[in-house]
Amino acid sequence: MHMADALVAPAVAATMYACSTVAAGCSVKKVRLENDPKKIPVMGVMGAFVFATQMINFTIPGTGSSGHLCGGMLLSALLGPYAGFLTMIGVLLIQCLMFADGGLLALGCNIWNMAFYGCFIGAMLIWKPIMKNGAGRIKITVASILGCIVTLQMGAFSVCLETLASGITELPFGVFAGMMQPIHLAIGLVEGLITAAVLCFVYDARPELLWGVEKSNNAKRKLSFKTTIIILAAASVIIGGGLSLIASSYPDGLEWSMEKVAGTAELEADGIIYNTMAEIQDKTAILPDYAIKDSDNIFGTTISGIVGAIVVVSLCVICCYIFRFFRRKSNE
Repeated sequence: MHMADALVAPAVAATMYACSTVAAGCSVKKVRLENDPKKIPVMGVMGAFVFATQMINFTIPGTGSSGHLCGGMLLSALLGPYAGFLTMIGVLLIQCLMFADGGLLALGCNIWNMAFYGCFIGAMLIWKPIMKNGAGRIKITVASILGCIVTLQMGAFSVCLETLASGITELPFGVFAGMMQPIHLAIGLVEGLITAAVLCFVYDARPELLWGVEKSNNAKRKLSFKTTIIILAAASVIIGGGLSLIASSYPDGLEWSMEKVAGTAELEADGIIYNTMAEIQDKTAILPDYAIKDSDNIFGTTISGIVGAIVVVSLCVICCYIFRFFRRKSNE
């Protein structure tokens, strides 16, 4: 659901950048108050995991469309809404700059649509209340599916509102929303099942890693913290470096909806702001479209998956130390 620059007017883009920046600023303040250094490796590894899983487009049967994990709900269920949101920003920033996935002008929109709802609405209004009296596999599954469906519907509707506000006449609001909402309902269901599977694994391995779960939860720890992190890190490499090669070639939900409504998934946009953003992205994207520049080498996808995951981990960990996240506090 990464929006391209052509879908947003500069004024709308600036507004969404401002909204996302305010949410990010509040998140930085909140995370700096947390005292849980173990979240640093979790933040890095799960950021890499979400980056890798977003490379796997799964086919939506009978539609000719595909979808991929957004990840906001998954991250916030482990890190909490604030750290989860900041991790999602890191993922989307790397995707935009290194891989030209989503427009630079539209980055504020993509952060809001793909990260804000999952990390705040999904975590605070769906995940936490359900986990209030302790976690369990059924509760985790229900919260994951419900959270992913609701927040993805909100994100898809926001895309429609942003194109409406931008005056994209090729995508009339009613018809566009009529395509976007049903296809993202199906995508949200699949994302919810994937999210539930990952969170159930964590619940079995280290239940205390789940955010919002009462401390009195009696679930047994089957794996050490280190082993759990290693397994998730290995899964990120396998998914990004291997399974990404067999990702669905069908257009994602947004592209599919655009093709149904406008007859094309690539609308044109001209102007100094659009051209400047495109030039910047062209210079920063060392692996555009998750491939080696000017090459058809199939291993470009593998390289992109592994390099991207490493960069996301590095960015998350470095930012944790720069902003002094999860620092240990001395006893006063």
